[in-house]
Amino acid sequence: MGVRYISGGESHGSRLVCILEGLPAGVKVSSEFVNEELKRRQGGYGRGGRMKIESDRVEFLSGIRFGETLGSPITLSVENRDWQNWQDRMSAEGVEVGSRVTNARPGHADLTGAAKYSRQDVRDILERSSARETAMRVAAGALCKIFLQCCGVEVGGEVLSVGGVTGDDSIKARIDAARAAGDTVGGVIEIRVSGVPAGLGSHIQWDRRLDAKFAAAFMSIQAVKAVELGDGFANASRLGSEVHDEIFIDGGKIFRKTNRAGGFEGGMSNGEDLIIRAAMKPIPTLMTPLQTVDIATKTATTASKERSDTCAIWAAEVVGEAMAALVTADAIVDKFGGDALTDTLANLQNYRVRLARDFGL
Repeated sequence: MGVRYISGGESHGSRLVCILEGLPAGVKVSSEFVNEELKRRQGGYGRGGRMKIESDRVEFLSGIRFGETLGSPITLSVENRDWQNWQDRMSAEGVEVGSRVTNARPGHADLTGAAKYSRQDVRDILERSSARETAMRVAAGALCKIFLQCCGVEVGGEVLSVGGVTGDDSIKARIDAARAAGDTVGGVIEIRVSGVPAGLGSHIQWDRRLDAKFAAAFMSIQAVKAVELGDGFANASRLGSEVHDEIFIDGGKIFRKTNRAGGFEGGMSNGEDLIIRAAMKPIPTLMTPLQTVDIATKTATTASKERSDTCAIWAAEVVGEAMAALVTADAIVDKFGGDALTDTLANLQNYRVRLARDFGL
């Protein structure tokens, strides 16, 4: 078994929680690093008013003792500071207070979720489908980053474009114009994972392919609508001779001069940096609402307005790093064992030695 996590909590509930399972015992962790990652998630140009209220901080509830993982499930909690303003409307018990939300937003989970779960208040859906949930992905991913650093693996990323433009000045102008119009913009992020050995994942079965796991993880991020590994989309219009990364050898060491595959071949890592790009659509909550239907009266109306961002692409980049860390940590533990960090690192080192000796990788 590798690394996995499950989260719980609503956007305006009392707190968010998650359980991270599978990290080896003996990983030295700190809440300070996790909190810095959570702070990064809340930054970026174009964020909304909630970022002025929330200042996310993690609390370790289980699985860590004296700054070291125990090998048991790690329970993480992040308090919602805005809860004080929502206790009546989000109470777990008692009677319903306040008006229901019945105007479903196009592009959101509102309408389909209400129909699927037979809810008459769209808030029952939007609270969980909100990207607020990603705070726990970032917290869990931060612990995975610490583990990966022990393994010589680093995860980083950047925003490539926003609303179809690049360059700081152009990006800010694009966001400002969208905000003034009550509109939103999306963008493209790139995540890189370096130091990964060849051979994570497998070609043997579809659900063991590393590229498939990365694609699924990134597509699970709210508002992400396309995922590219390496030069995936560009490669579709090139000749094979222009696409595949040729293999060279010098002094017994095998290497490549290009990485158009993004570090993935045959469902496995090939020893190059893993490169994942994701396209995020504009957030569906618009201050100039779109046309929709009131699910209670079945009449035409405009979409509800929740406090939201004009652009959250920088948050998506941090979440992308977290998902990359979770998938990579899972693959490493799956291959090299995950009971004790000392054993994981010993197995990983032996494997690296064998790859270098037998294959020049």
